[in-house]
Amino acid sequence: MSLKVQNPNNVRVYTVSGEGVTQKLPDWISKKKLKKDYALSHRIELLQEFDYPEASNRIKVTRDGKYAMSTGVYKPHIKVFDFAEMSLKFERHTDTENVQFEILSDDWTKSVHLQADRTVDFHSQGGIHYSTRIPRYGRDLKYHFPSCDLYLAAAGDEVYRLNLEQGRFLNPFKIESAASDEPTAGVNVLDINPVHQLLAFGTDAGTVEFWDPRDRSRVGILEMPSNVPSSPYTSANRAVTALSFRNDGLNLAAGLSDGVSLLYDLRSSNPYMTKDQGYSLPVKNLNWLDSALDGSARVLSADSKIIKIWEKDTGKPFTAIEPTVDLNDVCPVPDSGLIFTANEGSPMHAFYVPSLNPAPRWCSFLDNITEEMEENPTPTIYDNYKFVTKKELLSLGLDHLIGTGVIRAYMHGFFIDSRLYEKARLIANPFSYEEHRKKAVKERLEKKRSSKIRAQNRPKVNATLAARLAHQEAKLRKKVGDENAPSILEDDRFKNAFTNKDFEVDEDTIEFKQLNPTRSTKPQLTAAEESDEEREQTRGVQFSSDEDISSDEEVEEHETFDNLLSKRQTEQDNKKKKGAEQTIRSTPSGMEMSFQVEKKKKNKPSPGNEEALSGKKRQNTEGRRSASKNVFRRL
Repeated sequence: MSLKVQNPNNVRVYTVSGEGVTQKLPDWISKKKLKKDYALSHRIELLQEFDYPEASNRIKVTRDGKYAMSTGVYKPHIKVFDFAEMSLKFERHTDTENVQFEILSDDWTKSVHLQADRTVDFHSQGGIHYSTRIPRYGRDLKYHFPSCDLYLAAAGDEVYRLNLEQGRFLNPFKIESAASDEPTAGVNVLDINPVHQLLAFGTDAGTVEFWDPRDRSRVGILEMPSNVPSSPYTSANRAVTALSFRNDGLNLAAGLSDGVSLLYDLRSSNPYMTKDQGYSLPVKNLNWLDSALDGSARVLSADSKIIKIWEKDTGKPFTAIEPTVDLNDVCPVPDSGLIFTANEGSPMHAFYVPSLNPAPRWCSFLDNITEEMEENPTPTIYDNYKFVTKKELLSLGLDHLIGTGVIRAYMHGFFIDSRLYEKARLIANPFSYEEHRKKAVKERLEKKRSSKIRAQNRPKVNATLAARLAHQEAKLRKKVGDENAPSILEDDRFKNAFTNKDFEVDEDTIEFKQLNPTRSTKPQLTAAEESDEEREQTRGVQFSSDEDISSDEEVEEHETFDNLLSKRQTEQDNKKKKGAEQTIRSTPSGMEMSFQVEKKKKNKPSPGNEEALSGKKRQNTEGRRSASKNVFRRL
């Protein structure tokens, strides 16, 4: 299935009819091309012909729950839908656009319509039964069943009464709070309490007047509080634009012209809940919703941009519905999660909220297939057509086909068969393919040239400083994660430091070395270069050790076993001594060797050395010839 799904506040809202779901195709599209339309072949059309040529004004459901009646333009006409057949029952054209209507019977057979030209039309099964007029332009109407009075709210301070049993107008109600010098001031909306039949009239002055229909007198006036937050862009005059009584007879919802909804208990003059739509647009509809799933009471408030459903006691938002077109009227189907809307678009919308209530009995299949409803990308049926403007047709030489069946006018241009367009384009410009080929080759060559390694333009002055700064900036960019950060080398404030020789820094001077004693002029190696250098040193050590071993082996062949044993013992002693005194390790800057300086040992005299003890050096006469021949004298 191909349906749009919204998920505000983790509540799934399915668009089962409306923009993007119901598709109206041009008449000239051939039927065989409809098989390429995936959405058209996998759609759910809840109600057939659930649309109007331009816009829909109002929609209501009959009290028996079997039919829906709607009005729209253009031309102005009425449509009645049969839920059992899920299709259009009939449509009836009228002379004037509809403002508001009321269904008098339990089904669709009797209805009264307030028109834009001040006429009031009564419709029956056969058509218009009777038509009359009121003195001023009407805005709303309600039918009072116990007295058979039809109340008509209009511009001005009067509410007209038309008794349908007697067939005549009665004395109107004088609404004092609606009296004003402005010609557009008057009564905007009215509602009747379903329990005790109390009448409520909302005025442009921001007041709600309550009347008792039994003695036709005013009971009280409710003024909208001044401390209710409002948008600074709205006017100071906050009119009442929507009213709705709850079925318990005690609660009243009032909507203002700046998008604020107020909930009242009739026993108090202060609202116990305030909700803002957020768009500063007049509230058009208010409805009380009782959920059969969790038993909670909710309120539906709607302006021309958004439908909000929120909790009655806490004001916590339950979900929101944002259609792609402006709304004119909202009608929730009683005891279900289905919501109908009349809007400015050609198709009327139908939204289904499974978490609010189950689907109506006549479309109970919605509960079973909602999990399968997914929005998938679909191919378009206009693939074989090319959209061109009139200027392009003139360049192709096809302007003479305008008005024929080959070219179809659509919006600000024309649809033309793609094969005809390609032929005409090749005839009009035979070298277009060659030009395209040259352009593609040129782009490919430019791409290859850009991939080659090119010499960077380094500054001629302070090149070492520039390289050092560039390296630091690259490290900083990598750390921060901003590769497009500006470079100090491109800053005009430091431009002279890399172009003017007067700012050149001589790093060989004594002053520079004193200020930077630890700076090394030798460029440091990277990690890859250090690893390569260590590898080369290791290879060199191994090669030299191999040569030493081979030369030692040649010498060892001519030495005795005692000499080889003493030499090996001496080498081991030297290795132990060397390992204790020095350590070789690898650092980021290269190989590092640490060692201990060997202390010079003093030669201690042996106990038998008399010369060392006396401090005198005895004359050595060994090997000399004695002056005396008497050898025994020396004994």
